Amino acid sequence: MSDRTTAEALTLSIAAVERDTGLSKDTLRVWERRYGFPSPSRDAQGERAYPLEQVEKLRLIKRLLDAGHRPGRIVPMPAAELNELTASTVDQPQRRAENPVAAADLDRALELLRRHDPAALRRELGRMLVRHGISRFVVDVVAPLNTAVGDAWLRGQVEVYEEHLYTETVQSLLRQAIASVPEPLDGGAPSVLLTTFPGEPHGLGLLMCETLMAMDGCRCVALGTQTPLWDIVLAARSYRADVVALSFSGCMSPNQVVDGLAELREKLPAGTGLWVGGSAPVLFRRRIDGVTALDSLERIGVELQRWREARG
Repeated sequence: MSDRTTAEALTLSIAAVERDTGLSKDTLRVWERRYGFPSPSRDAQGERAYPLEQVEKLRLIKRLLDAGHRPGRIVPMPAAELNELTASTVDQPQRRAENPVAAADLDRALELLRRHDPAALRRELGRMLVRHGISRFVVDVVAPLNTAVGDAWLRGQVEVYEEHLYTETVQSLLRQAIASVPEPLDGGAPSVLLTTFPGEPHGLGLLMCETLMAMDGCRCVALGTQTPLWDIVLAARSYRADVVALSFSGCMSPNQVVDGLAELREKLPAGTGLWVGGSAPVLFRRRIDGVTALDSLERIGVELQRWREARG
């Protein structure tokens, strides 16, 4: 179990809170003036110092914002009411019912994560990979397990470092799986460039997409996360990308996402597809001309089939 007693006196700088929660420094300052929360103390240098309990409340708020709640309503709420709201917003058992095949696997993996046994967690996930196969492992195990781990974190059942360990373990397994997929021999295989915008550090969703695309015969060029927009354009030209695929977790502001995609679409060649996916709600609330929003992992195969049909 996690020992929080020695951590109660710890404080984080505003830069550390920004990295930890995904909330920008400007947002934190605005909320402080507008809502009176967060209410940091000051360190010896006069800089803001955020107590751990305030950082944990900010994490809850960020999760609820990603789920569609408005800051004016939830930021002033006491922690107890936020916890009640998360309990009604996060409905993990209902999600599991949609995928009963993997329910026992999810419970087992979460148990190993909480037991702090990384070797056993890796073995268990590796066993699931072999049993389900690469594509079904991504869709039926990793996707719902991501949700389960995120929900457990939201409920205070999983710490940030445990979530990071889970992410690193899955990423390692998926990279090994990708390396085992033979290069496509078909000269007509689509070339896909995968990355994220600056300010989007989360790469697991991107790696899941790469895995499914590699299994579907794509030539994947992965740049990792946080590639500057103009470099995405240059890379798409250099690698003759048929499709540029981007992932968004919701840590960027909606305007950043929409404006960035509109600019990227304008700069890319007209024949280059621009596909986006992830948990950012704005992707599916605001349509951007020339941008294909994938609302599920299963849509990847559908769009690839359309791409092939369009090219005969």
